Amino acid sequence: MRRVLTALAHYWPVLAVFVGWDLWIVLNGYTTVVAPRPGLVLADIAGNPGAYAGDLLRTLGTSVVGLVLGMAVGVLAAIAVWSSAAVAGVVTPAALVLRSVPVTAMVPIIARVAGYGDSSILVIIVVVSFFPAFVLTLSGLAATPAAGRDLFGVLGANRVRTLLRLHLPHAVPNVVVAFRLTAPSAVLAALLAEYLVGSGGLGHLFSTSRSYLDLERAWGTALLATVVSILTFVLARGVERRVTARFS
Repeated sequence: MRRVLTALAHYWPVLAVFVGWDLWIVLNGYTTVVAPRPGLVLADIAGNPGAYAGDLLRTLGTSVVGLVLGMAVGVLAAIAVWSSAAVAGVVTPAALVLRSVPVTAMVPIIARVAGYGDSSILVIIVVVSFFPAFVLTLSGLAATPAAGRDLFGVLGANRVRTLLRLHLPHAVPNVVVAFRLTAPSAVLAALLAEYLVGSGGLGHLFSTSRSYLDLERAWGTALLATVVSILTFVLARGVERRVTARFS
């Protein structure tokens, strides 16, 4: 009994979401053609795990690869901007432009350039992922204590060694904050890209299920995507705590 009460104390918001979802459908008199009840959606997921597993793994794999590439591009761009004022004059405005344009507006252009399929999906995830890593890494590089810079100057360290031994370690906590912020966004970006230009993954499964009015499957896909996005945030927060404790 105590375990049940403890679980309710921690997870009552999740239960409230499902109860609110069910009440919303019942009180409005919606049929399953308009919106399925949560029990039907959960039954579809539990009864047909194979229908979701392949697309779920594909979305996860694409999200991880795109997230890693996006983070790498963001960190490298930040180092380039920090190292050169000339590079900063080119990269910073380009990054701001990419950040300002809605992803849905860029998808047709990216698909035309990179082709329809996984390549476009990866590019979209990279575009979504790189900006937080770029901004926060640059902030960490610029915020290195003056005492540390003076010490490396007195010791005669060159610019590369100062970057590797002083500035980058100081920026690591910022990088993992960017990782925590970006991880769930990478999953959602993968879903959006799969929905618009993909041939597989949860986004594509949602699109096809919706087209055939299989709303239990479509809502199940959306529910799984939400759970995966939350789990990636929780995992990224765990990584952030460990890395921050190591570098603080």
